[in-house]
Amino acid sequence: MSTNITWHEGFVTRSEREELLKQKGLTIWFTGLSASGKSTLASVLEQHLLHLGVASYRLDGDNIRFGLNKDLGFGPDDRTENIRRIAEVAKLFADSTTIALTSFISPYRADRDAARKLHEDNGIPFVEVFVDAPLEVVEKRDPKGLYKKAKAGEIKEFTGISSPYEPPTSPELHIQTDKTTIEESVKILVNYLK
Repeated sequence: MSTNITWHEGFVTRSEREELLKQKGLTIWFTGLSASGKSTLASVLEQHLLHLGVASYRLDGDNIRFGLNKDLGFGPDDRTENIRRIAEVAKLFADSTTIALTSFISPYRADRDAARKLHEDNGIPFVEVFVDAPLEVVEKRDPKGLYKKAKAGEIKEFTGISSPYEPPTSPELHIQTDKTTIEESVKILVNYLK
C-alpha cells in the first residue's frame, strides 16, 4: 500500500470540464461470457458515438492484458485485481468527461459491484450491460477456439466451463445477442443513453 501520498486537486472541476466540453462522462460496463458479443457491441457503440462527436474510448479485456494487466493470470484473485484496476481506469476516463466502454467478462458479481460503488462514490454514472447468450450459442461462435481448448483441458479456469460466471441480478440493460442483431443492440444502448 502506498504511503506518504496526497491527492492533488487540479484547477478544473468536473462540472467546468463538462460545461467546456459539452459532455458528461460515464462508464458503460459490458459483462458476459466469452463470445457473447461484448467487444463487438462496445466497438460498434464507440464508433457510433465518435461519429456523433461524443468522446468515448473502449477498454477491452484482452487488450488490457497486453499492457496494464499483463502481470495477471486468470485465477480468482487475479481476476478480481484485473477488474479493480480497470474500474479505476474507467473512472478516470469518465471523470475526464469521456464515455468509458469496458468489455470484460468480469465473472464475479462482487467485483462488478465494487466497480459500481467506486463510480457511485465519485459521483460518476455506471451502466451495467449484461451481454447475454446461452452457453451453446457462445460455444458455436467461439471465434478464438477457447471453448474447444477449455473442454479439452488445455485452458484451466475458463469462465463458463471450469470457472463460474455470476450473471448480474439487476443490470441497467440486458441484451440477448442470440435474439437481437448488432444494429438492434446498439440502438437499445443509444436510446438508453439519450
